[in-house]
Amino acid sequence: MTDHAELRAVLDAVMDQRGAWPERSPWIRQAVAEAPRHDFAPDRLWRWTGQAYVPIDRGTALEEWAGEVYGSPDAAAVTQIADGVPSSSLSAQGIVVDMLDSLLLDPGHRVLELGTGTGWNAALLAHRAGPGQVVSVELDAELAATAAERLKAADIDVAVHDGGAGWPAGAPYDRVISTYAVERVPWAWVEQGQPGGRIVTPWGRLGHVALTVAEDGRSASGWVQGLATFMPVRGTAPARDFAQVRGDGQPADEHPITRDLAPLQADWHLRFALRVALPDVLISAAVDEDGVNAWLHDGAESWAALSAVGDGRTIAYQGGPRRLADELEGAWDQWQALGAPELYDYGLTVEPDCQYVWCQDADTGLRWPIDGESTA
Repeated sequence: MTDHAELRAVLDAVMDQRGAWPERSPWIRQAVAEAPRHDFAPDRLWRWTGQAYVPIDRGTALEEWAGEVYGSPDAAAVTQIADGVPSSSLSAQGIVVDMLDSLLLDPGHRVLELGTGTGWNAALLAHRAGPGQVVSVELDAELAATAAERLKAADIDVAVHDGGAGWPAGAPYDRVISTYAVERVPWAWVEQGQPGGRIVTPWGRLGHVALTVAEDGRSASGWVQGLATFMPVRGTAPARDFAQVRGDGQPADEHPITRDLAPLQADWHLRFALRVALPDVLISAAVDEDGVNAWLHDGAESWAALSAVGDGRTIAYQGGPRRLADELEGAWDQWQALGAPELYDYGLTVEPDCQYVWCQDADTGLRWPIDGESTA
């Protein structure tokens, strides 16, 4: 039988080697030890084979199942599949720890969690905040019922509700944390937070932010804290892939690219900056024997393929109403003109009628409205 203690110890050691256990929040390591991941994992998990998700059952494949739970600080364990794609997971331990550290949680804080899932994150929150201090909201009634049973001993309320609306019955909250990614931070989360309270959420397809509610309660603002890839809001339509957008038509434009594309694959600070500047564009990159190749599309009609052809040469092929390769180069140039800022140099401000990403300074830095063009 697989020894959970041994697997847990290996994962703990990897976190240690990375310096991933936060020094300012030693309580998190203790909470993870006292509320182990496998206690919150369902009997069936799902593994991606490269072509489809296949079930891994505790009863028949215990070693593989445990490997999904404790495989890596960066790996989530998929716990639910809907229409062939993941709809819930036991989040990657490294990201969970990083987000909990960003929350700056203290004993006695009143906490609202959006997205109960398996209940593991809620249990960790309660370990620090205390009994009766955590309210968790889950849209999926079946997930909520299972998690509520697991969380009885921790005295955590689990409500079946749309997380986008928060949970006004328990407001105000000192801390709000979301376990799923949003493109726009719901204003209800700010309204239900205490002045000076903190909101931590994954934002977009990359990064998580920590916002502080203003003293007048009319805004929340804060810095990007790190990389995070979380599932989107339930009901989000699956993104079209490059082949679907590309179709069979001929490119409308082709031209050589002189820029070295290596950072497009390896530099996550650049990737984050491009995500901010081109929020609707999906970018993927890979290396073959000719060099770095990249594929871009906007999920609608526009696409670009940057194809390495050997001898350090790259050709851009573009189609659709937009010229995405040109937009990519423009956003890349802008990032370099700003001094190639790191993702930690970006922040987010949320107001009742607008929200925007900013770089380096919330008041004077370059801004990108969530639904608009960049402005000074």
